[in-house]
Amino acid sequence: MLNENLLIDSITKYNPATNKDLINRAFVIAEIAHQNQKRRSGDPYISHPLEVAKILTEYRLDDSTIITALLHDTIEDTKLTLKEVRGEFGEEIASLVDGLTKIGKLDLFTKEAEQAENFRKLILAMSNDVRVLIVKLADRLHNMRTINFLPEEKQQIIAKETIEVYAPLSGRLGIHSLKEELEELAFDVINPKARKIILDKLLSISSDSGELIDSIKADLSKEIKKNKINFTIEGREKKPFSIW
Repeated sequence: MLNENLLIDSITKYNPATNKDLINRAFVIAEIAHQNQKRRSGDPYISHPLEVAKILTEYRLDDSTIITALLHDTIEDTKLTLKEVRGEFGEEIASLVDGLTKIGKLDLFTKEAEQAENFRKLILAMSNDVRVLIVKLADRLHNMRTINFLPEEKQQIIAKETIEVYAPLSGRLGIHSLKEELEELAFDVINPKARKIILDKLLSISSDSGELIDSIKADLSKEIKKNKINFTIEGREKKPFSIW
């Protein structure tokens, strides 16, 4: 299970100058604040902010963003106050945590935000700092990774919201790997049979088309080189949701 030491190890790989003491303090405060809370899985609640923070290390986020991830549910779900966060970590982190708290109170199915596009615009308008939105997306990703512990009706609501709101926001930020994972996790909830059919077909095609793709790349490279152009040919596999 992920712990604060493994998290700090992940951060120092891309940021050797990270403030380990400050991050550890944020972890301790979050752990104490959430100490009597459990996830639907039965895991201690602190496992969730830890995993959200770990996701953010994959995108090499700064210390303030990591600390915000560790604290992102404390104001809404515990007795910790924004004033206490500000006193411990300063105005920057307090502002980020406050932004996450406000977004967390939004409801896709309220009358003023019944259209997904309006809801996306509302979130963007409330995210004065893009790091707020990035933490929210990482939060949603971990919740989607663990969605099977929720009741089926709740899963459907969250998956629909993910496809209509959070995956497109990831795309707007250019975080395409995050967008694809959100789409695939949500698709697997909304229509698992269709996803499996498409996935099986893709696997069948990929096993038969490798030589053809290599041949096309070779021919294309040959023609481009004739014009003395520096180039790189790249490709990616289509995911089931993008085909559906």
